[in-house]
Order: sequence, then C-alpha cells, then structure tokens
Amino acid sequence: MKKAAIITLNGYNNYGNRLQNYALQEVINRLGYTTDTIINGTHVIKNHEKTKLGYKIKEFIKKPVSKKIYLVNHMLYLLVNKREITEMNSIRVSIFKDFTNKYISETSYSIDDNNLPENQINSYDFFVTGSDQVWNPFDAAAGNVTFLDFAPIEKRIAYAPSFGVSTIPEVYIDHYKTWLSKMNKISVREEQGARIIRDLTGREVQVVLDPTMLLTKDDWLAIAQKAPNKPKEDYILTYFLGEVSKDLKRMIDEISKEKHLKIVNLANLRDKEHYATGPSEFIDYINSAKLFMTDSFHGCVFSLLLETPLVICERNGQKQVESMNSRIDTFVNKFNLEDRKLDKIVKEKIFDNNYKEAKLLLEVERKKSLEYLSEAVGSILK
Repeated sequence: MKKAAIITLNGYNNYGNRLQNYALQEVINRLGYTTDTIINGTHVIKNHEKTKLGYKIKEFIKKPVSKKIYLVNHMLYLLVNKREITEMNSIRVSIFKDFTNKYISETSYSIDDNNLPENQINSYDFFVTGSDQVWNPFDAAAGNVTFLDFAPIEKRIAYAPSFGVSTIPEVYIDHYKTWLSKMNKISVREEQGARIIRDLTGREVQVVLDPTMLLTKDDWLAIAQKAPNKPKEDYILTYFLGEVSKDLKRMIDEISKEKHLKIVNLANLRDKEHYATGPSEFIDYINSAKLFMTDSFHGCVFSLLLETPLVICERNGQKQVESMNSRIDTFVNKFNLEDRKLDKIVKEKIFDNNYKEAKLLLEVERKKSLEYLSEAVGSILK
C-alpha cells in the first residue's frame, strides 16, 4: 500500500491541533493510503523585532492601565499557584498523549534541518503539510520542514495550511517566496493566505476546508468520550484563547442566571474541574452544551458540525498583524454565520441551532476540498 506522511504542528495541549491532525490522517487513509505523522523537531529562535524582550516591554508600556493590571494579576496568579498549575498541565498533557497514541500514527523519530533520515523519508510516496498554522512566521517550528523542503518537489502537497498573520514580515519574505515557489500542490485554509501567496508569487491557490470539516458529525461522535467532570445539569460552555472582557463576562453570567445554566470554562486555569480535558472530551462537551461561546476557530467549527448553539467572539489581546481572527472571518463568510457573531446576534436567537443553510454550504465545500486532496494525490502517483 502507498504511504503518506503528514507534517504539522506537534504538541499535546491544543484541541484544534490534535483534532485536525487526526482528521487529515483519517481522510488520507480513506483515500486508500497508510498515513504517518512525522514529528517536526524544528525549533528556530526567530530573530525578529517582535520576538525580542525590549519590543515586548515597549508594547506592555503602551497598553492601557486596565490591561496592565490584568496581565500583572495573571502573572501573579501563575507564580503563586505554580506547583498546582504544573501538576494540572502535566495531567492535561498526559490525556492529550493518550488521545494521540490511540488515534494518530506518529513516528518514533523526529526530523529537523540537521536530522533528515533518508531511509525513512524515501519510504513515503508523498508528503502533506498542514493544516494548522504550519506557515506562521512567528512559530519556532515553521521553516524548511513545514514547507517540505526535505522532500522531492513532485511529492509535496499543502493541504489547508495557515499563515496565522495578515502579512509576512519583511525579514522573511525572500524565504517565503522560495519555499512557496517550490511547493507542487498548494491550497490554504483562509482567503488571507491565498492573498499572501498571490502577492508573493503571483500564484492563485484554492481555499479549502480545515480537515476537521471533512469528517461528519457521526465520525466525530464515534471518538467522543464523556468527561468525568461534565455537569449533570445543563450548562453554557466557554472556551476563550484570548482575553475575556468584563462586558463579555457579565453577559455570560447574565445568561447563566436567567436560564439557570452552569458555566463550564475549558481554557481557564482557574476552572480546575474542567481544565484537564482531552480532545475526545472536548467534542462531547460541545455536543452536550446548551450554548457555546468561543473565540476559537476550531470551537466554531465543531459547533457547526455538532449543531450546537453558538456565539462567536472576536479574539482579544492581539495585534492586527498577528491576529487569529481572519480564519474565523473566512469561516463566518463561507457559511453565512454573521448572525452568530457577538456584535450581531439577537438575544432571542442565542439558543437557536438552525444550521440548515450552513450545512448545505458545508456539503458543497466538503466535496470541493475532498476533490482537491484526491486530485493532488492522484497527480503525484499517476
């Protein structure tokens, strides 16, 4: 049987990363191939102004007093509770590793610029980089490996990678032009990514679905698992990767009180009962929630897939150039979910889970994305 290798971001702390990795592997397997995920051992210290301590101090000084107070209080909380937080994170990582060992075929070896084992690399018929922010210029893992520079050009496929930024910093532009020009088949996850490639290379590329959206609700429920601490009573689920404003917190509390719903926070270290939750439990939490409020792209995706009432919140606390909101914008525009955004949603429709139009659009986009991947692989192996 032909063999495929995935290059993506590795790690054991991000729901979207683990679930997109599983989904891409599953889809390639269904096309009739054996698929491994090769561990990317690259860790490059990015020599860019925004990564330097001096820059970060200047940015902190510019922040309003309220944000400075929030950041200082958060750092104090981390310091005071360091031992307990370390233990909680250790448990969480262990749960993520269990999921990975059960559902994702990862290699026992890693590769980087200085470690490219030819025997293993030559055993694969094609390589797929993506999804996730594998091309984010600020990520330590992004570089030669995530652009598949180690593989023959004719074996390179990019499926739904994200840049995670709106523009490539000047210092990296020449590198990106070279990497992109040597990619055989390219698709991206966001319109913003397609624009970046067009501006750098003149090349028009297809925008495809995140791999998680290539699987159905039934596919996901098949690997869902009930969390031991999931409340028996009805609940609002929240999952915020950015800062939560006082107004948003007040809104959540008001809905909770008015509808008699418990609040479950999945990304909050202070909600110790639910923080140590794995990817399989993440799916179950969303599926069972009466309402899901999130600034997470994959949180939005799974709300649609599982037909859970959703309020889409903008990611706070990030500069525009590093904003993660473009992927949510692409998602919202593609599936006509503008009315689910926090600043547009009508109070009376907050608990509405009518995704009929969005699901029809999803079927069309899923077909196009699967066709892209199938044709990309087929053109390499013909």
